[in-house]
Amino acid sequence: MAVVQFRMLISLLVSLSLLSPLARATDIHYCDKKASYDVKVSGIEISPYPVVRGKPTTFSISASAGETISGGKLVIDVSYFGFHIYSESDDICGKTSCPISAGNFVISHSQELPGFTPPGTYTLTMKMEDENKHRLTCINFDFSIGFIASEAVADS
Repeated sequence: MAVVQFRMLISLLVSLSLLSPLARATDIHYCDKKASYDVKVSGIEISPYPVVRGKPTTFSISASAGETISGGKLVIDVSYFGFHIYSESDDICGKTSCPISAGNFVISHSQELPGFTPPGTYTLTMKMEDENKHRLTCINFDFSIGFIASEAVADS
């Protein structure tokens, strides 16, 4: 009887470990905790979540600016288990309407990950600079590509 209970416990733990990467990314960290960035990030929405390989994913970043931003650059870096795997640089005005007025705004970035992308936890770092290369903000957060749910959604 104890062996059966032990096997059930092991099965439950394995199942939970496979589902844990499906948790939503909620922790946003500034790259430099002591910096006073001109752009403050208030939240991130990832759709769909968990991220589905081979399907477009949109990262919508809610932020606020203290002053008008007329343009600049958005740099996105992605790491997997600490190894840098991807980098992209875009014009801010291609991700939101410019000029960005002082106050709240949203930057949206869509990306389709290849079907062979391994499941697990990734770290995305986003840096925003104005036209004079002044760093407006720098954040990082983790997101997951699911083991189970992504396969089911990808097949539908």
